Amino acid sequence: MNTNIDRIINESYIKNSLINKLQQEFGRSIEDAPLELIYKACALAVRDILLDNMATTAKKDRDDKNKKLYYLSMEFLIGRSLVNNALNLMHTNMFRKVLTELGIKVDDMLQKEPEPGLGNGGLGRLAACFMDSLATLNLPAVGCGIRYEYGLFKQKIEDGAQIEEPDFWLESGNIWEIERPEEQIEVKFGGTVESHWVDEKLIVKHVNPKTLIAIPYDFPVSGFETSRVNYMRLWKARSPQVMDMKAFNQGEYINAIAEKERDELISKVLYPEDNNPQGKVLRLKQEYFLSSATVQWIVKEYKKNHGNDLRNLPEKVIIHINDTHPTLAIPELMRILMDEEHLGWDDAWSIVTSTFAYTNHTVMSEALEKWPIHIFQPLLPRIFTIIMEINQRLMEKLNRYYHGDRKKHDYMAIIANDQINMANLCIVSSFAINGVSALHTRILIDDIFADYANINPNKFHSITNGITFRRWLHNSNRELSNLISSRIGRGWLKDSTQLDKLRAYADDDEFRWLFAEIKYKNKLKLAAYIKEHHGIDVDVHSIFDVQAKRLHEYKRQLLNALHILYLYNRIIEDPNRSFTPRTFIFAAKAAPGYDRAKNIIRLINAIAELVNRDSRVNNKIKVVFLENYSVSIAEMLIPATDLSEQISTAGKEASGTGNMKFMLNGALTIGSLDGANVEISQQVGRDNIYIFGLRSEEVESRYEYNSDEVHRIYTSDSELNQVLEQLISGPLLDIVPEGFKDIYQSLLFGDYGMPDPYMVIRDFRAYAETQEKISADFQNTELWWHKAITNTASAGFFSSDRTIKNYNDNIWHLEASKWS
Repeated sequence: MNTNIDRIINESYIKNSLINKLQQEFGRSIEDAPLELIYKACALAVRDILLDNMATTAKKDRDDKNKKLYYLSMEFLIGRSLVNNALNLMHTNMFRKVLTELGIKVDDMLQKEPEPGLGNGGLGRLAACFMDSLATLNLPAVGCGIRYEYGLFKQKIEDGAQIEEPDFWLESGNIWEIERPEEQIEVKFGGTVESHWVDEKLIVKHVNPKTLIAIPYDFPVSGFETSRVNYMRLWKARSPQVMDMKAFNQGEYINAIAEKERDELISKVLYPEDNNPQGKVLRLKQEYFLSSATVQWIVKEYKKNHGNDLRNLPEKVIIHINDTHPTLAIPELMRILMDEEHLGWDDAWSIVTSTFAYTNHTVMSEALEKWPIHIFQPLLPRIFTIIMEINQRLMEKLNRYYHGDRKKHDYMAIIANDQINMANLCIVSSFAINGVSALHTRILIDDIFADYANINPNKFHSITNGITFRRWLHNSNRELSNLISSRIGRGWLKDSTQLDKLRAYADDDEFRWLFAEIKYKNKLKLAAYIKEHHGIDVDVHSIFDVQAKRLHEYKRQLLNALHILYLYNRIIEDPNRSFTPRTFIFAAKAAPGYDRAKNIIRLINAIAELVNRDSRVNNKIKVVFLENYSVSIAEMLIPATDLSEQISTAGKEASGTGNMKFMLNGALTIGSLDGANVEISQQVGRDNIYIFGLRSEEVESRYEYNSDEVHRIYTSDSELNQVLEQLISGPLLDIVPEGFKDIYQSLLFGDYGMPDPYMVIRDFRAYAETQEKISADFQNTELWWHKAITNTASAGFFSSDRTIKNYNDNIWHLEASKWS
């Protein structure tokens, strides 16, 4: 297959292109160019190929006139692009060879690329993997989001506590993006709505709205071994106001630009904190800004390519909502179809309900977005009236299905208790809804959305998440990738099921040794990073036990931390006890307004200080908290991991994708039967994963029937009792004098509800016993590496290529483009 248009990509081309870019763009030669300029020159050279292919792709899509996917997501955690594009458009080894021959330290140069602040956690990383797979599978798609000027935040750890600093990732510009000011869109807020009937049609007018300009920036996304280049369209907010010259000339300099700065906050920061009214309004503005700009553009594109008859829109357009944040795209399309295209309600509703699909990513009630009417209505008056009408028609339908059941009606309503329920709006308006693992989907159908599933069960699909193996193994763990390819060929890069061939090598002594040696080298690299950035010496022969994910109580970093205290106590009590050395590594950010999550970070760092400085521990345990976790840190951390902590409360994690990345790189998993851990267990076999703790139905029974279980465990388990008491007394208070009373209170007494709501105390003993088995198994190197290789060999199911194929077969029905 021709992977580049009208170019022969070889070593000579790469070398000449790099030298020419340095000279023509920056007036420098290889010899006197700093690494920052070498990075930019490399990126520009790759970008030339990228944009050629992007233009060709756009023309092909216009000519083919096939259905296109628009994937709406508040975040795309894409990571650095140079190495990924170099892999897709040329060969990574060739690219590295040329740079090395020119005397360039490739890994140091790659670090000069700014990490895009366009995402936060698993939701954004999943969206990025999907964009990679969509292009690789030759499916026409656009990712639609916001061009945040600042990322979530840059995390600093000071005195053990999380401090948030601005993450100005665009400070040096973004070499990959293309600004499209000629395609700007107006987005309107506030004002009032006037309506009247003309010729039996309702004419609606939006009076005195505040208008903002949405400027699109296109970010190309290449596919592997294909000419297709899709893109993300990211919107930047620009105020039509320039400056209040009257205020400026009166010396009111701040006020002169205040309105402009306020308006443009919409695209300043990813996820502004919403624990205050101003933050809530800004979040809602962001969601409508993304939704309105995108849907208006989609309609314009459709009319340009397919004509003015919008009744055929569902035949050419799929709009997929990634969680509830872009839900307002639904009433926005209704607004356009009725107010601007003058369709009646029934025709507009038929189009909308055949165009939208929705992925749910959570069963946590607090994460299912609900907007207070007193905030929503004045900000989006026309959208509110449309949602009211959708809700009214829904209530009429529900009264037929569940006649007289007011409680059920309120639960299923879009508008109830003075709030707008965004998940219910998605379910009512979408032709397809999916969960992201088998367990998660079962919970949606049997519990969270059971009443909707009873009405229309065929709407609901189970599509397990996936990751792109090309970034998370081939790019981030090159030696292991090369070892795998040396045994089974390179076909696994596009057909992940071929990894299953590795099972035959799990008992091959030479392969096991080579696999273990690569893990050791990766651990050396991570250990050097930890020493340089955190000043901690770690034992590379110890178990690298890693928990890297967003900090939330249900993800149970607290369980891990309390277990470390438990091990510390056992070592102090009996220093001669046989012990398998462990390096516990945490990486996590807590939302700025999530006080308990930040307190857990403080606890982890206090335990680290206690353990690491106590000579009696004798290096049997080390605890490290990696600051400012990012895609780039993950690409170094995951290949070095021996044990992956996937220990969320059963029934709370929708899927997880970190579990897949660790598994792919030969880490063993300790986990609850939650999210995709269930399917990982099925793929790898129960002998090659460490499962512990309550099952989801057992957790649910604890919520339904309160008991004195926590008190009984607390009084009967003396070792756990000691650990819990250390939260409010003992050596930790020498580090944090105020102790951790809030955590102690939550575990033993609860927050105005049941104690231990995330089953930390209830699962503690099972967790500790499973960890003892892991320590014993690690000493049996033949057994351990057999398990590790089996994990990598069993990971094929978790490719995002498979996930996208499932979406396409079951929901989207896109036609893959064919390249000559």
